[in-house]
Amino acid sequence: MTFTVATVNVNGMRAAARKGMGEWLDSCGADVVTFQEVRAPEDLVEGLVGQGWRSAAHASMLKGRAGVAIAVREGLEGANVGEVRRLLPNLEADSHTGRWLELDVEDALGDGMDLTVISMYMHSGNVDKPQTMVDKYEMLEGAWSRLAELRASGRHVLLTGDLNIAHTNLDIKNWKGNLKSAGFLPEERAYIDRLLEAGEWVDVHRALAGDVPGPYTWWSQRGKAFDNDSGWRIDYHLASKELATRAVSARVDRAASYDTRWSDHAPLVVTYEYISSRKR
Repeated sequence: MTFTVATVNVNGMRAAARKGMGEWLDSCGADVVTFQEVRAPEDLVEGLVGQGWRSAAHASMLKGRAGVAIAVREGLEGANVGEVRRLLPNLEADSHTGRWLELDVEDALGDGMDLTVISMYMHSGNVDKPQTMVDKYEMLEGAWSRLAELRASGRHVLLTGDLNIAHTNLDIKNWKGNLKSAGFLPEERAYIDRLLEAGEWVDVHRALAGDVPGPYTWWSQRGKAFDNDSGWRIDYHLASKELATRAVSARVDRAASYDTRWSDHAPLVVTYEYISSRKR
């Protein structure tokens, strides 16, 4: 038995639904899907996700910006989508809304521990606009504090979403040309170092893929970035270490061609196994 979680920045859910997101949802095999950059009112999200799913969303107070959602396949036992939690400490500014959503799944892996799944959409930042970097670092501080709280509660925790940070040189094709670009600044990358260095959290995609370039999850719309696979790996599954040991496979659902994409990101899909299915 397995439990599969997918995450994707849809770059506007209404546009993604028109371009083929629904077909991917029907075939992806995920039990839970987290979305970022939904850019749609909360009351429209359920209809955009379609039949066979229950969903919760948190829209930005800035119209047409950000927005996160989580969808749970019908029939998944233990999932509670009735409560939307945006609990990042001291982050009340409009610019931080629509960027954090938590969902609890009871005994998700058959080991008696509950799982909290988070959909996070981090600020992209812009080095020419200092306030955008202030917002980014503020949210990272708040997010890491919240992760510590959840970790201390003794549950499994899975942070998914678009962090808008490529962690290492392996995570960006043109790393030499982006050393001073938002998304690859040393200060940003240090936040991921800080989270991972104590061994309590795992970058699941990297752990499964090994030390290889990518696999990338985002490509610029400009030029031939997609065709040349000149991308960035900025979408993550960051899991508490006990949960990470259950991860058995990861894939990026990269579109077959530029004209068949329904977002400038590709979904990251990770499968975890139930504890009860392990050999004893």
